[in-house]
This record gives sequence, structure tokens and C-alpha cells, in this order.
Amino acid sequence: MSYPVEELQRFGYQQELRRALRFRDLLAYGLIFMVPIAPMAIFGAVFSASGGMVVGAYAIGVVALVFTAFSYAQMVKAFPLSGSVYNYVGRGIGAPVGFVAGWAIMLDYVLVPSLLYLVAAVAMNATLPAIPVWLWLIGFVAANTIVNSMGIRMTARFTWIMLIGELVVLFIFLGFGVWAIITGAGRWTWEPLYNPNTFGWSLLLGATSVAVLSFLGFDGIAMLAEEAKGGSKAIGRAMAGALFVAGLLFIAQTWVAAILTPDPQALITNGDPAGTAFYTAAQVASGPWLATVCAVATAIAWGLPDSMVAQVAISRLLYAMARDKQLPAFLAKVSRKRNVPRNAIWLVAAVSLALGLYMNQRGDGIALLSSLINFGALTAFLLLHLSVIVYHVIRKRSRNLVAHLLMPLVGATILGFVVWNANVAAQRLGFVWIGLGVLVLIGLYLAGRRPELSGFAPVSQPATPARQEV
Repeated sequence: MSYPVEELQRFGYQQELRRALRFRDLLAYGLIFMVPIAPMAIFGAVFSASGGMVVGAYAIGVVALVFTAFSYAQMVKAFPLSGSVYNYVGRGIGAPVGFVAGWAIMLDYVLVPSLLYLVAAVAMNATLPAIPVWLWLIGFVAANTIVNSMGIRMTARFTWIMLIGELVVLFIFLGFGVWAIITGAGRWTWEPLYNPNTFGWSLLLGATSVAVLSFLGFDGIAMLAEEAKGGSKAIGRAMAGALFVAGLLFIAQTWVAAILTPDPQALITNGDPAGTAFYTAAQVASGPWLATVCAVATAIAWGLPDSMVAQVAISRLLYAMARDKQLPAFLAKVSRKRNVPRNAIWLVAAVSLALGLYMNQRGDGIALLSSLINFGALTAFLLLHLSVIVYHVIRKRSRNLVAHLLMPLVGATILGFVVWNANVAAQRLGFVWIGLGVLVLIGLYLAGRRPELSGFAPVSQPATPARQEV
């Protein structure tokens, strides 16, 4: 099919990555990135932060990111390229702003694999104490790097296997959990969605800023725009589908777990420093065996498939920015045999391992990484909404004001409130990262490397392709 290739050529690029991903592969990729059982790891933190309204926090997260997915769909149709928000903001508003957006989302993508590896390694060490955390870290990083270096088809096959395993564990929990509720282990209540005794918008939005961690990854599908057989149309459909399915699964499992939580008030007051609140609910549902199954499944999910697709996403972002000469050129090299940006993949692996090992030495390592990740992604999403308005309404004079003005405005407003009510430490560290990106941007200007994006060269004069390696 030539259409996706022509999409790419009109922006002055050549097709280098392999178009091998079908819609169902993209959907599986997005679901794996979000992890269908992701709430199991942070259930207690969100429950405590929301005053028990854990379902309400996830519901707001779904609503906010539905608007974000819609804005992604508008921009991926206009610019069907790898690089996601970096390309969309850069081409919709301007290359310098796109660099800042790419820098912001990079905070999310660079740190997410490190967090996933560390959480999984700590969990597996708790299950098998004889194997130290650092060895689990090395094992997870090595396994994912090898699979990703083998090509996008290998990654797609592996993610399908892991996705099926996660869904099996999730439905086992839901089945035993619902049966336990029916037989009297808990009482049905609307309080996980709305509790008049604890409700407050600042409280709920603050908890949403934590719950959003579970959703991050649906946007990673856009990183595969140059590897999707159906081009931009398939990307938009997959993003919406993955977000919808994940939202339903997140709400279902947290509602059941909230009902089965033995002492909700204690969890609200004391929090969940050990991260075991969900597994306690699973034990109430059917005993220690179910708690162990959920704990091990969560560790494997975070350490293998989720961190694997996270590595894919950041490597494509680095590839796209390097291809435009905004990062070192060696990151734009593509393996001729596997059609993947191998140098970028290996760099991400090295950074993830180094950060994971360092954060493991800190008592607040996991908390620190978590606080930083969401801020970068939400900031980039805000710029994405702005790019829809600037590109379609201001530059293209679009008359579709619902899709190109109202929808992005609503999405940006909701995200703005979430960011405003986020953890103060996350806000401060996030702004430091953005400030560092601005300094790098200034350095590029001073060095005569002003950010520029290909796209205006005619098809007959394509940009020089990225170099390939054997």
C-alpha cells in the first residue's frame, strides 16, 4: 500500500522504518504501554490521595485524556510522522516550541522505563529475596533491549503474549472479587466514585494527577506513525480504542478493590507506603494465593512488556529529533537488517539501567521518579491542544470550531486544573526540567543549529535520509 509512504515523502522524509503494524498491533501496544493491571501498583496511593474516591479520580482521567486523544487524532492526520507531540507542536506552532514539547515529553518517556524497571525489580526481590534488586534490573533491561533490537514485529508478538497474560489475571481478580461482594465480603457503594464526606475538587484533581500515571502510554501509539500499515487513520483509531478499553478496565478493578478494602478510613489516613493495598483487597476476595498472583503479575507486567514498549516510544522520539538535527546524529541511524533505530534503543537501555540503579540507592527513588513523570507528559499535552488551535484555526482558517477550538480548549482546561493541583515537588522539578530545555534551545541557536523541521521541500527533493548501519 503506497498511501502511508506518500504521506511521509511529502514532508521530505524517506520510509526507513518498517511498516508492519496492523490496527490490532497498535491497540495491543497502547494497552500494554498503559498496563491493563497498572492500578494494582498505585491503588493505595490514589485511594488515599482522593479521600477514597479512587474511581472518581480515574473517571476524570479518562475524560481529560479523551480530549487529548482527539487532539492527537487531529494532528496525526495533518502530520503522520514519528515523534508524536514533538512533531505535532513543532509543525503546528513552530519548531522551537516543538523542541520544548519534545523535551517535556522526553521527561516522561526517559523516566518511565526507569520507574517501571525499578518497581518491578523491587517487587520481584520481595517475592524472591535471594535475587538482589540490581540483578533483576539488569535482567529486565537486557531482555527488553534484545527483543526491541530484533525488530518491531518481534516486539508486537511479545506484547500480544504479555497482554493476554495480564488480561487473564485481571479477569480472575474481577471474577473472584465480584463473587466475594455478592456473597457478603463487601457492600456495594457509590463512595469510590463520589463520597460527599470527603469530596473536594482540589483533592480529587490532585489524586487524578497521580492516577494519570496509569494512562500514560496511549499517546505512545503516535510514535509508531511511520510503522503502521494504515497510516494516520489507524493511529487515531488505535489511540481512542486503547484509551476507552483501558479506562473501563481501570474503573472496574479499582471499584471492586475499593469495596473489598477492609479498612478504608485507615488507608485514607495512613496511605499505602508499602504499596500492598490492592493485594490486601485481593486476599479478601479469595485468599493469599490471589494476592500473590496479582503481585507477581504486576511486577512482570511493569518489568517486561510495559517497559519494553516505553523503550520503543522514547527511541522513536530520539530518532525523530536526531533526524531533524536537534539531537546527536548517531541517534538517527537505522539498522538496515531490522529497520529499527538501534542506537537510540541501546542509549535508552543504558540510561534506564543507570537511573534505576541510582534510584534504588535512594529511599525516595520510586516516589521521586513518579512525581516527575506526570508533569512532563501533562505539559506536553497542554502544548498539543494549543497546536491544534494554532494550526487549524489560526493558520488554516478552519471552520470546524467544535473539533479545532472547543474540544482542545476543554481538554486543555481540564489538564490545566490537574497540573495546578499536582504535587508541589513535581511542579518545581518539572519546571526545572523545562527551564533546562529552554537553555538547550538557546544553546542550539547560539551554535547556529536553529530548530527546523522538514516539510516544505517538494517530494522530488526529499531531505537527506538518516544513515543506516548494518
